[in-house]
Amino acid sequence: MTLKIKIAAFVIGIIALVVAGIGIMNIMLVSVTERTKEIGIRKSLGANPRDILTQFLLEAVILCNIGGIVGIVVGFGLGNVITFFTAFDVEVPLQWAIIGLVFCSTVGIAFGLLPAIRASRLNPIDALRYE
Repeated sequence: MTLKIKIAAFVIGIIALVVAGIGIMNIMLVSVTERTKEIGIRKSLGANPRDILTQFLLEAVILCNIGGIVGIVVGFGLGNVITFFTAFDVEVPLQWAIIGLVFCSTVGIAFGLLPAIRASRLNPIDALRYE
């Protein structure tokens, strides 16, 4: 029974990560679109495509990790509430929280890569003309 619950939780978690990743990608694509002029200015002043790629990937990872930290805090909080009101001894291992943050970073990199590549490939002249 416990194995089936773990498998179900794993599948639900993977689905949640994919949905969250699609949301992150959409947010980052909107960010690239809104900041096209800024990207053009940075590129015209000498920024490498790698610098812009790194900036947008870092933003995606930070965004995902903020969501992960909020999830960890809520999870630990709910675990403490359950132990307070029930006789269950709920224990959430710290290792799982760290693994969760690693997964959040992986999702940020995987789904933030397309918007970051799109931002790094913008032509500076076209980006400066964009309104």
